[in-house]
Amino acid sequence: MDKFAGVDVVKKANVYFGGNVTSRTVLFADGTKKTLGIMMVGEYEFDTSKAEVMEILSGKLDVKLPGDSDYRSVVGGQSFDVPANSIFSLKVYEITDYCCSYVD
Repeated sequence: MDKFAGVDVVKKANVYFGGNVTSRTVLFADGTKKTLGIMMVGEYEFDTSKAEVMEILSGKLDVKLPGDSDYRSVVGGQSFDVPANSIFSLKVYEITDYCCSYVD
């Protein structure tokens, strides 16, 4: 899906790590929520209360998910699942465009 129809977008940006990671929240009529964002080159650690699907639209990064001993590579066109109530780490090698879907 290249675009979302019939949604509301929260104008205020979500800004993390001194502006190196930003996103906008997209709200759907059925109550679901996604964020669309950009990550600059760097290393980041995130925590999440809800399960997430991180779809990488473009860019290149390594992700280390809970329970993994090593990082794995992810590039544009790929995605990964993040379990609820967890911490995950990213090493971003190129400016990365992403879509995060929150799973209930």
